Amino acid sequence: MEVHDFFKPADWLVVFGYLGLTTLVGHRMRGKQASIHDFFLGGRSLPWLAVTGSIIATEISGVTFIGVPGTLFALHGNFTYLQWAIGSILARILVGMFFVRVYYEREIYSPYDYMGYRLGNSAKVLATIIFKVGSILAQSVRVLVAAIPLRVVTGMEMWQSIIVIGIFAITWTLMGGMRTVIWTDVMQFLLFAFGGIFAFVWIVSSLNGGLSEFYETASRFGRLEIWDLRLQKDLQFTFWVAIIAVPFQNLGIFGTDQLMAQRMFCCKSARDASKAIIVSSVGQIVTLMMLLVGAALFVHYQSQPFTDMELQTVFDADAAAVAEIRADAVYLENPETKEVSGVIQPGQRDFVFPMWVVTVLPVGLSGLILAGVFAAAISSLDSILAALSQTTLSLIYHPERGDVGLSERQLLRRSRMLVIGWGLVLTGFTFFLNAVREGIPILPLAFGMTSYTVGPMLAIFLAAMWGKGSVRGLFVGAALSFILVLFVRTDIWVLVMKAGWIRPETLAQLPTYELVGESIRSTLSYVWMWPLTAIVTLLCGLMIPRSANAVSDAKS
Repeated sequence: MEVHDFFKPADWLVVFGYLGLTTLVGHRMRGKQASIHDFFLGGRSLPWLAVTGSIIATEISGVTFIGVPGTLFALHGNFTYLQWAIGSILARILVGMFFVRVYYEREIYSPYDYMGYRLGNSAKVLATIIFKVGSILAQSVRVLVAAIPLRVVTGMEMWQSIIVIGIFAITWTLMGGMRTVIWTDVMQFLLFAFGGIFAFVWIVSSLNGGLSEFYETASRFGRLEIWDLRLQKDLQFTFWVAIIAVPFQNLGIFGTDQLMAQRMFCCKSARDASKAIIVSSVGQIVTLMMLLVGAALFVHYQSQPFTDMELQTVFDADAAAVAEIRADAVYLENPETKEVSGVIQPGQRDFVFPMWVVTVLPVGLSGLILAGVFAAAISSLDSILAALSQTTLSLIYHPERGDVGLSERQLLRRSRMLVIGWGLVLTGFTFFLNAVREGIPILPLAFGMTSYTVGPMLAIFLAAMWGKGSVRGLFVGAALSFILVLFVRTDIWVLVMKAGWIRPETLAQLPTYELVGESIRSTLSYVWMWPLTAIVTLLCGLMIPRSANAVSDAKS
C-alpha cells in the first residue's frame, strides 16, 4: 500500500468541491468589468480588510504552508525563523506610512508607473524587466514545489497537478481580474488559518500526554527556541538579520514588487491601503501556527516512528533501501547520545506534513487540508498572472498617461489575452523546471532570486521618491549587485561545476566560499545582500549623472 492509496474519492470530492465553491464566490464578487481600471484596480472599491486577507494569502504560499512545518521538522529546526517577523512588521509600517502616500498621488497601476513618472520611461522599463525576471522563475517554482507533494499524496501525475493549477489560476484571473483574485485569496487565508489550527490541535490531542508532552518533548530537543543573538556572518535566522536585513527585503517585496503592491492599489483610498498593509502583519500568526504544526509533527513521530511505507515516501526509496535505512538510521536527533543519521533533508522534509494529513486525518478532512495546498498554488499563480499582464500592458500602451489610442473595451480584451499568454508561459516554464529538476539545484536558484532583485528594485523606488538619480547609474548598480550576489550564492556555480567548466577548488580560493567535500559552501549568508545591493544600486544611481535625453524624458 502506498500513501496515495489513503486519498479516497471522498477526498477528491472535497478538493474539487472547495475549488468549485471558490470559483463561484470569485464569480459572484467579480463586479463590473468594463475597463482596465476595473480589471487591474478592482475599481479601487475593495474593502481594506479583504485586501489585508489577500496580502496574507499571497505571502503564505503553498511553499510556506508545507515548507515551514517541514523546515522545523528537519535537523535542528526551531522557531528562530519567527524572528524575521520583527523586520517584516517594521517594513510594512514604513510602506504604509511612506510608500502608499506617493502611489495615490495620481492614478497609476504599479510602482513602475510611479518610477517612470519620476525618473523617465527608461526607469519604468528597467524596473519592470527586473520584476518579470524574478517573478517568472520564483512563481513557477512555487507551483512546482506545491505540485510535488500533491503528486505523492494524491497519486496524480506531475503534469496533471500542474495543469489543474494552471487552469484554475487562468480562469480565476480572467473571471474578474483583481476583484476575483482578492476575494478568492480571502478564502485561501481562511482555509490556511483553519488548516493550521486544526492540524495542531489534532496532533497534540493524539499525544498520550497532550499539550504537556508536546511542550516537554519539543523543549527537550530545542525545537521551541526563538532567539538567536549570535553574530556569525553565515547564519540566516538571527536577531541581527531580522532587524537589519529583513526590513530591506520586505520593503522591496511589499512596497515595490507588483505581486504584492497591486493589492494596495485596489483600496478606496491611501488611508485604507495603509491600514491594509500594516494590519497584514497579523499574518505572522499563520506562520507561527505552521511552526507549531512542525514542532507537533516532530513530537508525534518521536513517539510513533515512521512506518516502512512512510519512509519510502519521505526518502523516495524502495523496500530494500528502507530496510537499510531502518537498520542504521535514527531519523531524528537523540538529545542524550547526540546520535544523528538518516536525517530528513531539504526536499524530503516537504513530504512530511502532507503525508501526515493523508495517512492520519479522516477521509474528507484530509481532502480539505490538501485543498488548501492546491488553492495556495493557484493563489500564487493567479496573483502573478494579474501582475505580469498589467505590467506588460503598461509597457506597451502606457495607460497611466491617459493618451492611449484604444478604447477601454480593446484594452480590456488585450489584458485578458495577456493573462492567457502569461498563464501558458508560466505553466510551460513549470513543466520545464519539472523536467530538469533531477540532479540540478533549480529550486534554490529560484528561491534565491530575491537576493538578485529586491535590493535594486528598492533602490530604484527610493531614487524615484527623491526625484534624483540616473537610470544609467541604476542600471550599473543593478548589474554590479547581480555580480555581488553571484559570489555569495552557490546556485549558478553548482550548475557550472556540473558542466565541468570550473572546479570547486578554484572557487574555494575566493573569500566568500569554502570547500566542502566535492562542492562549495558560502561563508556569508545571502540575506545580507538585500541591504548591500540596495545601497550599491542607489549610490550608483546618485553618483552617475543623467544624460540630457533622460532628463527630458523624466520631465515629459
